[in-house]
Amino acid sequence: MAMSALKSRKRREVTSYSDWMSQLPAELHSIHLFKLIIPGSHDSMSYDLDVNSSIIEPERLKRFSKFCCVRKMVRKWAMTQDETITNQLDAGVRYFDLRIARKRNDVNPTRLYFYHGLYTRTDVEVKKEMSEITPKILPLLIIHTYIFRGKSTMWLISYDVNYPSNQYPEIWSKIPYYYGNSMNPLERTIRGFFVCGLNLTLPDNARILKYILRLCDNFPNVIHRSLPRILQWVKQQAGKIPMNIIASDIATRDQFVPTIVKLNTSKGAMHEA
Repeated sequence: MAMSALKSRKRREVTSYSDWMSQLPAELHSIHLFKLIIPGSHDSMSYDLDVNSSIIEPERLKRFSKFCCVRKMVRKWAMTQDETITNQLDAGVRYFDLRIARKRNDVNPTRLYFYHGLYTRTDVEVKKEMSEITPKILPLLIIHTYIFRGKSTMWLISYDVNYPSNQYPEIWSKIPYYYGNSMNPLERTIRGFFVCGLNLTLPDNARILKYILRLCDNFPNVIHRSLPRILQWVKQQAGKIPMNIIASDIATRDQFVPTIVKLNTSKGAMHEA
C-alpha cells in the first residue's frame, strides 16, 4: 500500500463508533464489505430472555421447565448480551445473530420470539397478509418487518439454511459462522462474508458445574473476565489471516467495538480490492 494511503489512515481516526463506517479512510469506502473487519454480537437478543418461559434448550433441561430455580439458572448462563439492540447499534455493532422460534401451542399462529435457552419477552408479529406464505421463507419477512428502518439503510440478512438460489433469489446466501475450534484457515474461502465467533461455550459435561454452581456469578461476568485476553489475541492476528465479521458476547463492553474497528486501519490490515 502506498505511503500516502497509510498517512491518510493515520490522519483519519474513528472518534464516534455509532457511525464508524462513515469515518473510515476514503480508500476503504469502495472495497467489498466482506473485506472490512466488522464487529458483531452473538445471540444478540439474549438480554431479553424471559425467566417465565419454558426451557427450549439444552434438551436435557427441558423436563425441568416447571422449576423456577432451573429457569433462572438457564437465564444466568444463556444471557450473552446485556444491552438492547438499539444500544448495540449505537455502540457500533453491525452484525446481529438472531434466533427465532414459535412457542408451542401459541394461539397466535403469526407470533414468534427470539430465543437462547429461553424465549425472549420481545415477540415478532407477522402481518396478516404474510401469514399465508410458506414457512420456509417466513423468516425473511419477519426480519424485514422488524428491523428495516427505511430506504437509507441497507441490511444484509443471511440464514443458517442454504436455500436454492433459483427458487429464492431474494434471500441472501448463508454466511458461514466459525467457532474457535471449527475453523481451518487452509480450507476456508475468503471470497465472501464469514463470521469468526469469539463467544465462549460452556462445557457440555460435568465440568459445567464449575460455573453454574457459582451462585454469585453469571455468563456476562465470565466473558468480562476473558474478553480482554481474547481481544489481545485478535490484535495479534491482524495482517496474518483474513478477517471479516467478528462476533462476541457482551459486545458493548471491554473496548470490543473500538478494538475491532481499529483493525481496519492497522498497519497490517489485509484489504484487497
